[in-house]
Amino acid sequence: MPYHLATLPLTRLNRSAPFRSMGFGIQRKRAKRLRLTSMILKKIIREKGVGLQTPCLTIVGLSFVSACRDGVNPVSATKNTSTVPRLVPKCNYSKRMEEGILVGVIPPHLSWGGRTMKREKLMIIDGNALVHRAWHAIPPTMKTSKGEVVNAVYGVTLALLRALKDLQPTYAIMTFDEKGPTFRDELFDAYKANREKKPDELYAQIPRIREVAESLGLFCVSKQGVEADDVIGTLAELFKKGTDVEILTGDLDTLQLIEDNVTVFTFKQGVKDMVVYDTAAVVARYGLVPDQMIDFKALRGDPSDNIPGVRGIGEKGAIELLKEFKTLEKLYGFLENSTIPSHLRGSTIKKLKEGKKDAFMSKELATIKRDVSVAIVKEDAEWQKGDTIKAQHLFTELEFKSLLPILQNLKKDNKETVLPLAIEQSSDGHVYRLVELDEDIVALCKRIEKQEIFSIDTETTSLNRLEARVIGISICWKAGDAYYIPFLGDRRPEQYKELVKLLESTACKKVAHNAKYDIEVLANHGITVHGMAFDTMIAAYLLRPDAASYSLDNLAFSEFGHQMIPITSLIGSRGKNQITMDMAPLDKVVEYGAEDADYTWQLYERLAQDITDEQLKKVLLDIEMPLVEVLARMERNGVELDVPFLKKMGKELGDKLSKLEQKIYSYAGREFNINSPSQLSEILFDDLQLSTRHAKKRIKGFSTASDVLERLEHEHLIIPCIMEYREYSKLKSTYIDALPKMVSTQTGRLHTDYNQAVAATGRLSSSNPNLQNIPIRTEVGRKIRHAFVAPKGKVLVAADYSQIELRLAAHLANDEKMIQIFKDKRDIHTETAAVINNVDIKDVTSDMRRAAKEVNFGVLYGMGWLGLSQRTGISRDEAQRFIEQYFALFPKVAEYVEETKALARKLGYVETAFGRRRYLPDMNATAPQLRALAERMAVNTPLQGTAADLMKLAMIAIDKKLQDRELIILQVHDELVFEVSEHRAEDVANMVVEEMETVEKFRVPIVVEVHVGHNWGSMKPL
Repeated sequence: MPYHLATLPLTRLNRSAPFRSMGFGIQRKRAKRLRLTSMILKKIIREKGVGLQTPCLTIVGLSFVSACRDGVNPVSATKNTSTVPRLVPKCNYSKRMEEGILVGVIPPHLSWGGRTMKREKLMIIDGNALVHRAWHAIPPTMKTSKGEVVNAVYGVTLALLRALKDLQPTYAIMTFDEKGPTFRDELFDAYKANREKKPDELYAQIPRIREVAESLGLFCVSKQGVEADDVIGTLAELFKKGTDVEILTGDLDTLQLIEDNVTVFTFKQGVKDMVVYDTAAVVARYGLVPDQMIDFKALRGDPSDNIPGVRGIGEKGAIELLKEFKTLEKLYGFLENSTIPSHLRGSTIKKLKEGKKDAFMSKELATIKRDVSVAIVKEDAEWQKGDTIKAQHLFTELEFKSLLPILQNLKKDNKETVLPLAIEQSSDGHVYRLVELDEDIVALCKRIEKQEIFSIDTETTSLNRLEARVIGISICWKAGDAYYIPFLGDRRPEQYKELVKLLESTACKKVAHNAKYDIEVLANHGITVHGMAFDTMIAAYLLRPDAASYSLDNLAFSEFGHQMIPITSLIGSRGKNQITMDMAPLDKVVEYGAEDADYTWQLYERLAQDITDEQLKKVLLDIEMPLVEVLARMERNGVELDVPFLKKMGKELGDKLSKLEQKIYSYAGREFNINSPSQLSEILFDDLQLSTRHAKKRIKGFSTASDVLERLEHEHLIIPCIMEYREYSKLKSTYIDALPKMVSTQTGRLHTDYNQAVAATGRLSSSNPNLQNIPIRTEVGRKIRHAFVAPKGKVLVAADYSQIELRLAAHLANDEKMIQIFKDKRDIHTETAAVINNVDIKDVTSDMRRAAKEVNFGVLYGMGWLGLSQRTGISRDEAQRFIEQYFALFPKVAEYVEETKALARKLGYVETAFGRRRYLPDMNATAPQLRALAERMAVNTPLQGTAADLMKLAMIAIDKKLQDRELIILQVHDELVFEVSEHRAEDVANMVVEEMETVEKFRVPIVVEVHVGHNWGSMKPL
């Protein structure tokens, strides 16, 4: 009888991944050592009758198993035919392998080449086990734009798609637990009693998960009074004859079901990977066969299900007993009727005798039923019955954009029509027109002039706004009807006078997506855009400030289910072969650009209707939209950088790092890679034997995160050195070495990006580079600021809101005591320190004031006594006392905190003083960690958000009053930095202070501190 020979080189092969049903064994040798000469191969063929269609078969992973089992010839899937395999004897599975070879003989019923029939395959998925794994693998902060928590749905969907793609089953079933008690609860009251109740947010996703499973063609089954495992056992028993059964689960309970054609796949690392178990794999891991796994649990118990087992018998003891006595019944029969072996200790015998009742009860609890009454026939579970179109609509609704391509490729042999990913012109009736001729452009401009508002979008040669050249402008004022005007070539902007007049007109209202970019790239051509009335990116951000992305592609998908044309289809993927947009075919650019304008317009129509709250509308129209032009100017202004200063600083820091490196090596006793967490962990916790009490165990050793090192700071002299090394190294790579490379070759200045739609609180953030993260608490961090300089004849003016969030807290809480302290111009931290330490003002020490400062800010952001203790180094009792005394001093602040939380729970959102909202659906979450996070956000957002809105209003007001060549160059946290002429410094400073302090009235005085200097690091009070 002919056999087929296959060789699989594998890397990082798990010890539990042999495929017994295919006759594969594992041998720990490199592939090159197993290559044989053709003479040996011929001998194998002659003696064994092995039929090979190629000298070697090299395929990795699950796909190979599927190919062989499905009767597909996997030879076609490999190009490597340079080696020849050999048969090796079955080997030792007990060693964990990092690399190895799967060498095996494929049984004749699995051979390919059309000689035998394809075997049917049933895939059974343990739904509840998969749901729980997905819940823990993906943070529950994953939500749709409408606030629906979908982390478990996404994880399960991803796992299902991978399993279906790799296993290609004939039949597919998903099982679920039903609510209510099972026969096991009646047998043992404490069954699963130790399990923590999962939050409602998890269970709320199960109906969605069933919906996804059914749309993918899985037949969903559950049964009252039993568990999903019992349904799985019954299904495996019913359909195993003539069918390969593959069980996908999240735990090892079903290992007892393994037989010749029943295999168990268990998920690991969340839902990313799977480990395959057959008889050989069970033996490799436990030294037991699958039938013995029930008795194994009967003896050892199962803490996860609260199955008691025999008290005092652990995993090792249970395995040794079953190796010798085979079954639980034989073990106890031997103990009662035979001479007890001398190697069994008296304590073990005593435990077994005392625990006999628990042992047999545990066996009954652990035994999976195989005779449950299940109403199903094989045809119900045919996988090809999946509704791909329904699945695609469901993925769109759930906003699983990244999974759509996987769905598209899932069933290539399915005759069902699959919806296209991108809507073609003929399918939605859109009309995109190219407008090239001068007279046509003029005619179009006359039509635009009659519109109340229209959308624009630019196509450019680069994402770098300073370098980008505009190649075309798209315009739309009716859904599905857009125009594209080429902008470069032989034409010059002067020939577009009518179009330029419209762009620069404040009367012509415009809509754009990320309007700041369009404003800046058009400025490269001397066009000053005015009249930007609506930015769809910012509007979406205001409506859903915690969304993951506000890109036009994502919003078109989430709002309309439309997949935008990917830019890579025009210019290619990143790399040396990528072209610029001006090199792409014009017809494709027209379609791409017009589509952007079209969907920007459609988003405008929808989002403008969604912003119904008048206060939120004011935030958009009176704060965010006017700020767009201000930020565009700031980004183009840039800031001058002293590059020689940074290079000198880099050399000095490099010398310090070298000295620190040698110092660390001397403390460690050997050289190692300080930047490697695993090597550092080995030095600290293995070599130096430092405490691991606060260090979490990772795959490659204990954590060496900064918070862990801070707690170890006084345990060994190496710790401060490592902390200093990390600080210097990060500052050097992130700023000192990086900033000079980011100076524009065109302007000679550094230009950062200010992001309006990132921070959920409303604060601005910066990127490329991130100037808001330059540390100011350390000497080196402060020194970096010296590199930000004023040009000759100019100075920098820095204006900073003083204790703005505490002042706003006093205003929002209407706390008379706190308000009076600010009105009297007393120091809030000193006053707080005196009260909580019960001392006179004059006796307050710097340490007392520092601790009081932590209390003042920390309490407002939800810091408890534990956090305060860790931040200040005081005892937990003292921290608790500080917080109690703080609320006694400022009782209205305590009331404000609790009232804010209560209102957030009721409304589902909080607001700033100006009406900006942040939605907090987790305020009523049953998961404690989610609820606690939402409560901190509820208290934090009104303060940070109001401060952010105040800063933005001040920037808008100041920008209107600055004269020519007076520039706003930086906005960092509560600080604004200006570049002005030396002779104008005092006038500008006075104007800035006036606007910042009076732009909005509060119950407390708003104070701004102003400094002047030639660089940002050494400024003096004015």
